[in-house]
Amino acid sequence: MKYPAVLSFDEILPQLDAFDTVIDARSESEFALDHLPGAINCPVLDDAERILIGTTYKQVGAFEAKKLGAPLVAKNIARHIDTLFADKPKDWKPLVYCWRGGNRSGSMVHVLARIGWPVVQLDGGYKAYRAYVSAALAAPPALPLRVICGTTGSGKTRLLHALEAAGAQVLDLEGMAAHRGSVLGHLPGEPQPTQKQFETRIWERLRRFDPSRPVFVESESKKVGNLRVPEAVMERIRAAPCVSLALAQPDRVRLLMEDYEHFAVDPAALNMQLDHLVQLHGRARIDAWHALANDGRMPELVDQLLVEHYDPAYLRSIERNFAQYPQAEVLELVGIGEDDFMAAARSLHGR
Repeated sequence: MKYPAVLSFDEILPQLDAFDTVIDARSESEFALDHLPGAINCPVLDDAERILIGTTYKQVGAFEAKKLGAPLVAKNIARHIDTLFADKPKDWKPLVYCWRGGNRSGSMVHVLARIGWPVVQLDGGYKAYRAYVSAALAAPPALPLRVICGTTGSGKTRLLHALEAAGAQVLDLEGMAAHRGSVLGHLPGEPQPTQKQFETRIWERLRRFDPSRPVFVESESKKVGNLRVPEAVMERIRAAPCVSLALAQPDRVRLLMEDYEHFAVDPAALNMQLDHLVQLHGRARIDAWHALANDGRMPELVDQLLVEHYDPAYLRSIERNFAQYPQAEVLELVGIGEDDFMAAARSLHGR
């Protein structure tokens, strides 16, 4: 191949993992919304500079904008080389992309190629990559999915983690969405990714699965927090065979107390979330739950939430949305210890 090379994403994908560095030349805010898996951000123009150049282009003209932008671009590329790439060997192979037109990535590619590195530029930039991901998620691969079902607190997520530790293939949608998938599912200190980032994570995971081996996934709803599972992926999940977890009620309460400890120590935060259920349960019931939280009677509150809110909602949803749930294999869990979940994981993974 002759370098520098300009390749489409179809051409790049088979060798995507072979690049030593994937460089996103867009601004920091563009990068934050989404980027190619594993990319690092090396803005050719940062956010403030982009605004300045764009304003100059509209108000004065293209020539003045380019004259103003050229030294900024040169300065930024020089800084990236000095601080990030100066120690790279001659055979270091980077992939560079920007938004679409290639001006920003083209500038960086030109300099890197003149140094002598075998650099590749993504034709069509991030926009071409995003179109590929959207199309791939609209027609996901026909993987042998197995859906882990079970009422809230039955340990679905813990079993997924144990399955992954045992070497099984796992599609952890809640993990990728940074959310536990319920009104209390927000993870403290961990914001959810953007919708595009979420879809990139799903695509990246799906493309690496071996289609000859089972893929375990939790019985999610269409939304995980504020994020939507791509429709075609959701359809595949809902049509797949199910495994239904069974766990004794006291163990479910204990498990939820462990997983939601941040609410147990912060009743005010818990009560704010419970207020979202007023329309479903009425003000009087929510006030009663507030009182349990404020009095530190968390096990009693958790038990009531399971019986009166989570279990009825889950059973209605699972029977309506997962076609093979009536024929689900029942997996009895004897406890909530790490060994209990590993034993269950090995029994599933070994089949």
